[in-house]
Amino acid sequence: MGHPHRHGAEAIKARVALLTVSDSRDPETDTSGQAARARIEKAGHRVVDYQILPDEPDRVRKQVVDWLSLEDLDAVILNGGTGIAARDRTYEAIASLLGKKLDGFGELFRMLSFQEIGSAAMISRALGGIARGKVIFSLPGATVAVELALDRLILPELGHLIAELRKGRPDPSTNS
Repeated sequence: MGHPHRHGAEAIKARVALLTVSDSRDPETDTSGQAARARIEKAGHRVVDYQILPDEPDRVRKQVVDWLSLEDLDAVILNGGTGIAARDRTYEAIASLLGKKLDGFGELFRMLSFQEIGSAAMISRALGGIARGKVIFSLPGATVAVELALDRLILPELGHLIAELRKGRPDPSTNS
């Protein structure tokens, strides 16, 4: 579904950092990270870094802050740690970094999740926002949740979000 105000935003190819927050996954068992990478790349975007970290808020926050300092990065997508269990602390690590919250992302994600899993969708603390001129999305760790968020919400809008954030700024990927 296109919108006339976008004027080529769908042609923007994002440079994305991907972080799986998990105490038990490794690159071979990280099905959520694998699904995210495949979808991001299939959409024509580029995963420039991929990490797996345990759900330790200081480490998660430090990794995201390090990525936010990179000029040639457009977005950070995290999966895992958004529930309500004692070890689920990604929300706390990320929420305070956001200068602007995209409340609609979490609301829509939970609405779509409700259609698939029912009232358990309210437990998700998925969030999105802008930090230091970059888009951040924090998703649940379940592979189906990552696929839902990317396919229905993030990837259809990623180029538009980046186009809006780049307005008035030079593109660091060009040499001009």
